[in-house]
Amino acid sequence: MTIRKGVPWGQTVPSPTDLLVVPTDRDAREFVVGQRLRQAEHRGALRPLGLGGGDLARTMGGGHDRFPGMVTEAPIDLLRVQSGERVTWAVAHVIARRRWWSGEVLFAMNAQFLSQHGRCYDVAPRSHPNDGKVDIVHVSADMRRRARHAAARRARTGTHLPHPQLMASQVSELAVTFERPLVLWVDGRRWGTARDLSIAVEPDALIVYA
Repeated sequence: MTIRKGVPWGQTVPSPTDLLVVPTDRDAREFVVGQRLRQAEHRGALRPLGLGGGDLARTMGGGHDRFPGMVTEAPIDLLRVQSGERVTWAVAHVIARRRWWSGEVLFAMNAQFLSQHGRCYDVAPRSHPNDGKVDIVHVSADMRRRARHAAARRARTGTHLPHPQLMASQVSELAVTFERPLVLWVDGRRWGTARDLSIAVEPDALIVYA
């Protein structure tokens, strides 16, 4: 069950001794995709996973220094990503762009944070990985370079929103057609180039420890 107002999310438990702990969002995604592809009709429970690093672990207040030890056990949503006939899954975020400082950019965030070039950006301050929603931040193609730099500086502290050229929303499903083909980055890994993108939230899809 996704989070509800006034109801605690997750619990503090000792980390399981046989738990697989991965260091990055990329590794977490590979774990999920590998299991999904082995499941008939993409159904059934996934094995629990430990988050030793990455943007999703940061969102949950975790990290590698917590294993072994007391950690947070909680369910999270996954993002099912589709472009044409291709399908994959994301645990933390999906980014569509050609360049950071010009053109259209779309952030689809399950995690709150995005790490780039050694810096961490609070892209989606309202995002929660178990609210049944994906947080969308859409950068207008008309947004100028200087304004993007200013927004990026404010995003270090999550104060870049609201902004007239940053359209933010929370949805359970997204279908978008870009003005021109953009490169898709799924949990930090380049996944291809596409003009059409669909994302659907799979609630309570994975138990994680962080």
